[in-house]
Amino acid sequence: MYTLNKVLAGVLLAAAAGCAFNPATNRPDLVLMSQEKEIKIGREMHEKLVASTPVYNDPILSAYIEHVGQKIAKASDRPDLTYHFTIIDSQDINAFALPGGYVYINRGLLTYLQSEAEMAAVLAHEIGHITARHAVRQKTASTGAGVASVLSVLVTGSGVVGEAANLWSTAAVKGYGREMELEADRFGAQYMYNAGYDPNAMLNVIGLLKDQETFARRRARVEGKKQQTYHGVFASHPRNDVRLREAVQAAGELAEDKKLVKTEYYREKTEGIVYGNNAQESDKNRFNHKNLGFSMLFPDGWEVENQRSAIVGTAPDKSASLTIRVARRDGNQPADMALRGVYDVRSLEQDEKLEQYRLEGHTGKLPVDSEDKPDRVAVLFYGSRQYILEGKMLSTPENDEAANETDNLFLTSIRSFRPLRKTDLIQPDIKRVRYVQANEKTTFSSLARHMEIGEYAEEQLRLLNGYFPRGEPEPGEWIKIVQ
Repeated sequence: MYTLNKVLAGVLLAAAAGCAFNPATNRPDLVLMSQEKEIKIGREMHEKLVASTPVYNDPILSAYIEHVGQKIAKASDRPDLTYHFTIIDSQDINAFALPGGYVYINRGLLTYLQSEAEMAAVLAHEIGHITARHAVRQKTASTGAGVASVLSVLVTGSGVVGEAANLWSTAAVKGYGREMELEADRFGAQYMYNAGYDPNAMLNVIGLLKDQETFARRRARVEGKKQQTYHGVFASHPRNDVRLREAVQAAGELAEDKKLVKTEYYREKTEGIVYGNNAQESDKNRFNHKNLGFSMLFPDGWEVENQRSAIVGTAPDKSASLTIRVARRDGNQPADMALRGVYDVRSLEQDEKLEQYRLEGHTGKLPVDSEDKPDRVAVLFYGSRQYILEGKMLSTPENDEAANETDNLFLTSIRSFRPLRKTDLIQPDIKRVRYVQANEKTTFSSLARHMEIGEYAEEQLRLLNGYFPRGEPEPGEWIKIVQ
């Protein structure tokens, strides 16, 4: 009996210490993590994500999504949590959430939605993942019921927080499984109702996503390729999902004059959104030197100045710089010898041979005892010239990880150095979504003949306008085209 009581006492103690009451699920969760720790993990993941993933630069559209997202968040089960909404500059059709209040929606998905209510449905679903603490619960479940193993991953120092972030990122982006996805739908539908949006918009979003899957399947079959599996928002639902319809109906029925749909307002805010690949964003910090005939990509956000004797790029916080100098090549001297000769050193650390874009070179790090010298150096041979590239940390990094991240920025830029192309001097052709009104002669096939968006132009126009695989717009109806 004593042993049994001792076990029961231990279980109760673990429950008291580790079970947090979840306001969304209305039941206790065996989650050994405070909200503060959850927010910290989310913040670390967010910082890593925006450092490596392009964010869509449209202040008006960003403010619009922030407004709608905050409105839904205030109507959720965790209204006191601070929420952040970010548009990812990707044509992929997806949305996802990270722990602690971070919600992301891809530019590609926004182009296919038809109303503010549909956008609200996507955001509400992702907020549902956050309020239900799905990222935390799933990691706990996958670790097993062993309290020791859960503690080892979730409740120790900041180094493990980073490890947990890596472990969670795949689930957060690819989905949490059928039951958790349906739970997020149920919460999201209720939040939409609370905020005044018609929950039935969720069903509209399911329809457009399933049309995308159908088109992708047909295209893969025609081209003889393997269809890419979609893991994004609402991916676990069939087109006519009875359980999803039940979840939407359970949220409540708004009076017709109270339902927020806002098709016209959504049209106004998304006019001119980039369609397809955003070449302008992906290469926006590429430096092209017409006279010397080279091109190099500097880190995102860095300021680049063409000085009299060098080209210098500087980080926004002045923590690092990257300099390009030009000199005459010394005969047939190998690149590694040339690089050591520039800095009068016998050896380099972490050195490696460079072979890129038919150019030869060498890179490495100068010895630690080299005072007031650059940290990462490189030489690249191009014709009769040698280009000397110097990456320097202007302030002391916080830790080794920060130093390695900066060095990786240097290396990425060095490896992007190449001869200038004719296309580098041509403004990239950015295609954008525009809205026009159909007339009695408008058909998607006739419009497609004037759209330079690939051989599946008609299918893409139908998908953009919710008319896949058939149907034509009514005269006077606003439709999307690509210009």
